[in-house]
Amino acid sequence: MFEPSATPRLFGLAPGIDFPEALVVGLRDRLAGQPPEAMARVELIVNTHRMRRRLREIFDAGPAGFLPRISLLTDLTDPGLILPKAVPPLRRRLELVQLVSTLLDRQPDLAPRAALYDLADSLAQLMDEMQIEDVPPEKIEALDVTDQSGHWERALTFVRIVQRYFDLSEDMPDSGALQRMAVQQTLSLWENSPPSHPVIIAGSTGSRRTTAQLIHAAARLPQGAVVLPGYDFDMPAAVWDQLSDSLTGEDHPQFRFAAMLSALDLSPDEVLPWADTPPPSKGRNRLISLALRPAPVTSQWLTEGPELPLLDIATAELTLVEAQSSREEALAIALRLRQAAEDGQTAALITPDRMLSRQVTAALDRWDILPDDSAGIPPQLTPPGRFLRHVSALFQQDLTAEALLTLLKHPLSHTGAGRSDHLRRTRDLELYIRRKGIPYPTPEVLNGWGEVTENSGWVKWILATFVQPPQIGNLSLSEWLERHILRAEAIAAGSESEDHAELWAENAGRAVQAIVADLQGEAGHGGEMDARDYGDLFGAILSRGEVRNPDTPHPHIRIWGTIEARVMGADLLILGGLNEGSWPEVPSPDPWLNRKMRHDAGLLLPERRIGLSSHDFQQAVAAPEVWLTRSMKSDDAETVPSRWVNRLMNLMRGLPERNGPEALMAMQKRGDHWLALARVMEAPERADPAHRPSPVPPVATRPTQLSVTEIKRLIRDPYAIYAKHVLKLFPLNPLQRAPDALMRGIVVHEVMEQFLHDVIKDPAQLTRDHLMALTRQIIARDIPFPTMRHLWQSRVARIAEWFVASETERQACAMPHPSRIEIKGRAPLAGMNFALVGKADRIDLDANGNAYIYDYKTGNAPGKSEQRFFDKQLLLEAAMVENQAFEGLSARHTIRASYIALGTTPGEVDAPLDETPAAQVWAEFEALIRQYFEPETGYTARRAMLKEGDVSDYDQLARFGEWDVSAKAVKEVLE
Repeated sequence: MFEPSATPRLFGLAPGIDFPEALVVGLRDRLAGQPPEAMARVELIVNTHRMRRRLREIFDAGPAGFLPRISLLTDLTDPGLILPKAVPPLRRRLELVQLVSTLLDRQPDLAPRAALYDLADSLAQLMDEMQIEDVPPEKIEALDVTDQSGHWERALTFVRIVQRYFDLSEDMPDSGALQRMAVQQTLSLWENSPPSHPVIIAGSTGSRRTTAQLIHAAARLPQGAVVLPGYDFDMPAAVWDQLSDSLTGEDHPQFRFAAMLSALDLSPDEVLPWADTPPPSKGRNRLISLALRPAPVTSQWLTEGPELPLLDIATAELTLVEAQSSREEALAIALRLRQAAEDGQTAALITPDRMLSRQVTAALDRWDILPDDSAGIPPQLTPPGRFLRHVSALFQQDLTAEALLTLLKHPLSHTGAGRSDHLRRTRDLELYIRRKGIPYPTPEVLNGWGEVTENSGWVKWILATFVQPPQIGNLSLSEWLERHILRAEAIAAGSESEDHAELWAENAGRAVQAIVADLQGEAGHGGEMDARDYGDLFGAILSRGEVRNPDTPHPHIRIWGTIEARVMGADLLILGGLNEGSWPEVPSPDPWLNRKMRHDAGLLLPERRIGLSSHDFQQAVAAPEVWLTRSMKSDDAETVPSRWVNRLMNLMRGLPERNGPEALMAMQKRGDHWLALARVMEAPERADPAHRPSPVPPVATRPTQLSVTEIKRLIRDPYAIYAKHVLKLFPLNPLQRAPDALMRGIVVHEVMEQFLHDVIKDPAQLTRDHLMALTRQIIARDIPFPTMRHLWQSRVARIAEWFVASETERQACAMPHPSRIEIKGRAPLAGMNFALVGKADRIDLDANGNAYIYDYKTGNAPGKSEQRFFDKQLLLEAAMVENQAFEGLSARHTIRASYIALGTTPGEVDAPLDETPAAQVWAEFEALIRQYFEPETGYTARRAMLKEGDVSDYDQLARFGEWDVSAKAVKEVLE
């Protein structure tokens, strides 16, 4: 195939050329005139499975003939290699987790335990890299760290625990070590007995040491060659010379090729074109090459820019989409992919942003277009993966209402038989839990509900599978897995069957089952752990897999990762998510070695990934038709365009003599067209905003009874009274009751009520110590939140001295009595079918039979002005006292009505009884109620709220936001 050569054979294909297609063309051209079996003697070594599949597809498309032997760089298959079996990656990871866990147990100050699995992962990656790059631990220990921070000793402690894995004479090697062994044996075979058949390494940049060694050797074989993807034939020799230092040039797209040329002692012009296939746009390749030059670039732009071809021609097939948001970007991409599908055009979205690819997939779904996504879905995000993670959490803590209902509602729960009944019971149980405010469902609560609702059998299944105490202490990984899977299968089967097959059904279920089976096979190497560590480990292992969609994807629409830009084969490439931090991605922080230490040790620098990404970009942007897309905002924060897009735009703006600004505007205009289509799709249908409601229901349907606490709402937000008492709509309580102001008020009221009862029985109990003891007892009984217990106890402690002293003064004026604590009252209005009801916290009577009304407030008490016009609770209670409305209370006059404020600043706030006597209050109240019994009176929404930002439970029903408080209320007479 090749003529004898004294120099290594290095070939290249320019960016934008369909690499697999051109590779096959070059092979066939070089074998023209030879017998058909000559192709079968060719050994092709490529870098990815997708490259191998694409090459196979090209050969299968014809003409008929033999295939070359195609293997992967990571899976050398020469029959002369003698290689041991590699240790399963999962086993090695479990061993590392166990080693790191033991180390953290012995030295807790090394790192927080929450970082256990991240540390094990990064340590595994470091170990793999050290083995591939042939950097033994001794070299790491020998680094000069005199100017480094003190964390180095901690990092070295972790590195030392993996030292034994570098001894290849013991145990099975890791995949990285096995790859190094395979390359070393291959090099030895080639040196001792060079193969006479063609050996071609194609598509690799040689970024890893083992790969680079193999490439260097293959290029020197008698019939060996290397074909480089995306080789920049337009870059001058002076620029190639700048790429000699990895500390400054690693992030350039051609840096790896420059290092390869230096190692092979070749000059850039000695790299020959592999095939005569021209790139789609030579002018665009020159533009991109100049834009991506290593810094400083300004002088090169000034001297070489005017020599570029006309840029409007070079960028004629280039579109720039600058969307306002990632959602808009995704929709514009989906629209273009839909157009490609309709036109029969092969199109691919290339992006490292998995969120963007998922958004595009979701947008395409509305047109029943399923793209061929090379990345698939992580198993932990699939239904069985989420289900198993929820089940693993049950071992870690007491069962919460949220955890129970999350699993009961899961589509894989109770799939054996009777699922419709299960869903109905789940709904009823949820309503009961919300209504009663049950944060932690207990057997007593669930059994009581089950007996009342005749669901005892279903409740027994819940008690057996869900309501179990958390697992305390350590268990082996095998025991955890057994308990976990048995519990998950019991939940999946349900209360009426033992059939759990649905859990492992479908493609996702089978993929997750395979991961579980793999973990079960290696569980003996996992050691012991507690429930939380097991849950973290299980979730982390699930995240390493991949679930491909088994449905037949669209034949022309694909989603690729950035490295797959080398595979090409698409008429249209959309490079999405071109923002800094996304493409290129920010290098992951290294907890072990800093940048200089990596360089000194011979490991890869963080910029390596940026350099590889820039090469992928240069390769992809040279395709026949290309879209460059980015969002200018992400989560309402401004984004920074990718450095490559930024350079391209700046270069074009500075070349008016080459039509640069006009070409850039044309690129943006083409993108704006699709963004306009996306905005039209997203534009909501025109709808007139709702009016501020003031419904007028029939008088017969209006409330005939309100409590004293609701009168404030009737004054401020009548619509809320209408929604609650006329429409009978009630807010749904939260599933997980939060320790909010309402709960605190209920508990404090309970404390004060019990405290008064005790003091009435025994006046000696009027002490701070007794108040605090009672507080601790009631809070421990009623509050399931440990943090809130301490916080609320401390709040009561701050006001305890004041409360005891002020209570002594209150009792000096009038004595409390058990029958007058939480006393109920009802006051009918004369001549009307209406009654005011209420429950007073406390009414004391003095020696003359006069009343003292007190109400406890854990928040801010309303001032006198607010009580006078809006918050009339105490004033109305005083009027009810004088109207003999309270049961068994004979008082005729109220001396004092006061709020006892128990908040941050304790105190007493009196009601303005002197300004508004009880008789006046009652008359005003009767007038208010009569007004709302007038047929034409409406219940206006948010009539007089205290603050504009105050929230009502019924704002959404009133469609507040479509109108504001300045809008005129529109009455609607209802029948």
